[in-house]
Amino acid sequence: MFDTKTIDDMASKLAGVLPPALHTVKEDLEKTFKAILQSALGKMDLVTREEFEVQKLVLAKTRANLEALEKRIEALEPQKAE
Repeated sequence: MFDTKTIDDMASKLAGVLPPALHTVKEDLEKTFKAILQSALGKMDLVTREEFEVQKLVLAKTRANLEALEKRIEALEPQKAE
């Protein structure tokens, strides 16, 4: 779901804000941050932006079809009463 470059960048940024005293363990912490991020993000039910955009288009098309059907039903209802 998330590319490894994004997770690497996030882990690197987290490690970069560490106080200077902890820079000696920076690599270990960066690996730990990376593992934690991968685990946490993996547990979430997330979709990519591309998947989201596709579903947004499907929803818009479905909504347009529904509105067209509602108008057809409204046009037919007076005829039904006659």
